[in-house]
Amino acid sequence: MASEQNKKVIELIKSRPMNPNASIEARRAGMEKISERVAADISCTPVDVGGMRGEWVSAPGADPNRAILYLHGGGYVTGSIVTHRAMVARMSRASGARVLIIDYRLAPEHPYPAAVQDATAAYKWMLAQGLTPRHIAIAGDSAGGGLTIATLLALRDSHQPMPACAVAISPWTDMEGTGESVKTKAAKDPMVSGGNLTDSAKAYYAHHDPKHPLISQIHADFHGLPPLLIQVGEAEILLDDSTRVAERAKAHGVKVELEIWDEMVHVWHVFAKILPEGQQAIDKLGAYVRAQMK
Repeated sequence: MASEQNKKVIELIKSRPMNPNASIEARRAGMEKISERVAADISCTPVDVGGMRGEWVSAPGADPNRAILYLHGGGYVTGSIVTHRAMVARMSRASGARVLIIDYRLAPEHPYPAAVQDATAAYKWMLAQGLTPRHIAIAGDSAGGGLTIATLLALRDSHQPMPACAVAISPWTDMEGTGESVKTKAAKDPMVSGGNLTDSAKAYYAHHDPKHPLISQIHADFHGLPPLLIQVGEAEILLDDSTRVAERAKAHGVKVELEIWDEMVHVWHVFAKILPEGQQAIDKLGAYVRAQMK
């Protein structure tokens, strides 16, 4: 049986349906308008990340020498520092590390490979600030979860040092939507629809092959990647994007922890203020990052 809090979250999502005819600009502004406010004790410091807008988000006591590079979700077409600031603040508190969140370039104005280029540039910028790879984690949700893995692949292929670990929350790793859960979970998932995924995918990969491993990570070679935590909800259409990536990464020798959270919707962490499981997942994520950075 779904908890009362989870039922309330689903009702809240359904009460805010997206206008299918809304412009990209309206959708982006709408996401920012409903974003949770950050706790008063959180430090949010804007920073220029090699010409890209970034922000250091730090909870009290966060170790300045330990950091998470966070890549927000939004289907590669929406999302920003503003939309995810409160969630990463909770991650800073749980992990004891600072979080650098960036406004990477979005499609359709900037299709692939812009987001991958920006994410890898941000990681290199962190190294240039004196942070050591063993004290850096890369994390992201939804499209940002897929981008997290793509960033690791791009860093490996360019012979950059790997971070201590990575965390992918409800990652979108298959631009063609071939997972069975796209159909079998459609009635349970109030957050994401197959049609929305298709439109966002086409905007992102544009004229590129959607099977390219930096675009759809289910086709990637995972050899040489650091430990990976994947958190996904049992009730989301992207469930198979997580399970298939986890299987492939394990087959290539990567240490993977896959957590499938019963009845949870896509990126339920964003509802941590009202959903206990959201905060619990963030706490587990924080503990994982702490352990891997030791």
